[in-house]
Amino acid sequence: MTGNSSASSSSKKNTYKMGLIGFSLVTLAALMSIRNFPTMALVKWQLVTFTILAVVLYLIPSVLTSSELATGWPQNGGVYVWVKEAFGQKWGFTAVWMQWFQMTIGFVSVLSFVAATFAYAVSPALSNNKIYIFIVIVFVWWLFTFINFRGLKTYTRISSLFVVIGTFIPCAILIIGAAWAIYSGYHIPLFTLHPTAADFIPNLTSIDNLSLLVVFVFLFVGVEMTSAHSGDIKNIKRNYPLGLLIAGIVLIVLSIMGGLAVGFLVPTGGLNLLAGIMQGFEAIFGVGLITSIIALLITIGSVGEASSWILGPVRGLLVTAKDGNLPTTLQKTNENGMPTTMMIVQGIIVTFWALVFVALPGGINSSFWILLTLTTLVYIVMYFFMYAALIKLRYKKPDVKRAFKIPGGKIGAWIVGAWGFIAMVFLFIVALFPPSQISGSGLTTPEYVCLLLFGTIITSIVPLVIYKLRKDSWNPANNDEISKDHQRNQLINNEDKNSN
Repeated sequence: MTGNSSASSSSKKNTYKMGLIGFSLVTLAALMSIRNFPTMALVKWQLVTFTILAVVLYLIPSVLTSSELATGWPQNGGVYVWVKEAFGQKWGFTAVWMQWFQMTIGFVSVLSFVAATFAYAVSPALSNNKIYIFIVIVFVWWLFTFINFRGLKTYTRISSLFVVIGTFIPCAILIIGAAWAIYSGYHIPLFTLHPTAADFIPNLTSIDNLSLLVVFVFLFVGVEMTSAHSGDIKNIKRNYPLGLLIAGIVLIVLSIMGGLAVGFLVPTGGLNLLAGIMQGFEAIFGVGLITSIIALLITIGSVGEASSWILGPVRGLLVTAKDGNLPTTLQKTNENGMPTTMMIVQGIIVTFWALVFVALPGGINSSFWILLTLTTLVYIVMYFFMYAALIKLRYKKPDVKRAFKIPGGKIGAWIVGAWGFIAMVFLFIVALFPPSQISGSGLTTPEYVCLLLFGTIITSIVPLVIYKLRKDSWNPANNDEISKDHQRNQLINNEDKNSN
C-alpha cells in the first residue's frame, strides 16, 4: 500500500506535459545560440549561401526523419528506441551513446562562450584567459546540473525563460543596433553594403574553406535531441513536427541576420570567436554600463542553452540503462524522475573536457574550433544510424502508425535517408581539415586530422566495449532494488500517457 502511494505521489510530480510553445522554446533553447555569429561573420555575405547549404544538407532530412520516427515511436528514448527497433539493442545503445557523449565535448565550447561573454561585465581581458574560462565552465555546469534535479517542469521553465531573456532580446538589440550604426555612417570597409552575386558565392574548390560549413551545420545539430522528451509532449502528432518547423524558421532568420550584423560591426582580422558578439556590442555602445548589461543577458541565454542539453541526451541514455546496458548505479532516478547519478557522471566528464580545452595547444580560437569539430564528427556517427533506421523500419515495421510520414512511400524514405546519409559523409570529410581563417593550433594538417580521427574512433569504440562487458545483474529484472525503481517509473510513464 505504501509503495503504491509513493508511486502515485511521485507520478503527480511527473505529469507535466509540454505544449507547442513550450516544446518550440525548449527546442530553440537547445539550438539557438548567438555564439555562432562571429564564426559565421568570417565569410561575410557568403554566410547566406553556407546557411542555405546547411539547411539542405542537414536540417531538411533530419527534421523529416526525426518527425516520422518520433511520432511512430513516441515513448521517451528518442534515437535509442529508433535504432534499437531497427538494428537491435547494441546499435541503439551505440547511437544514443554518441548523441550523449558529443554533448559532453560540445558544451565546453558553449560554456567557454558563456565565460568570454560574462568577462565583458567584469573585465574584458579575461575573455582570453583559459584558466578563468575553465572555472566558469565547471561552476555553471555543476550549478545547473543540481538545479535540473528538480524535474522536467523546472527544466522547461528555465530553458524557455532564459532563451527569451538571454538570446532573443540581445539578438534583436544586435540586429537593430547594427542597422542604426550603418545608418549613422559606421562601416567596416572590407564588408560591402551593396553585395553583388559574386559576394554570395563561396570558394567551394578549397577544402579548408569548405570546412567552415561545419559551423553552419552546427547551428541546427541536435534538432532530434528533443525527441528524448517525446513521452512528455502534449499531442505529439501535431506539436512535434510543427514545433520543429517553427524553431527551424526562427533559427534560420535570426542566424543570418545576426551573423551579418557582427560582420558589419567587427573587422575580420580582430574578430575573437568567443568574444566576437561583445565586440559587436562595443562597436555600437562602446565600453560601459549598457554593454555590461547585455553581456549579462547573453550569459543568461547561453546558460539556458546549457541547461536544456544537460537533461535531453541523458534521458535517452537512461532508457538504454533501464534495458541493462549500464551498471545499476547509473539507473537510479530521484523522486522527480531525474537520473541524478548519471547526471553527476556526465558532469565529471564535462569537467574532464574543460581540462582538455585548457591543455590544447594554441590560442582560444584554435582550441574552440578543435572541440567544436570533434563534437560534430562524433555526432555525425549518430546520424548515420538514424538515417539507416528510417529506411530499415519502413521494411521491418511497416504497420506501425506514424502520425507524420515522409511522403512517397518506401521510395520517399530511401530518398530522404540516402540524402541525409550522403550529406553526413560529405560533412565528415570536410570537417577533418582546418579552415584557413582559423590558425594558431600549433598542429600540422596531418596531426590535426589524426587528432580528430583518433578522438572519433575511441568515442565510437567505448559503447561497444561497455555493451560487451555488460552483466546480467545490470538488468532491472534481476535486481530487486532497481526493479522497484524501474516499475515506479513505468507507472509514472503510463499515468502520463493516460493523462495526455
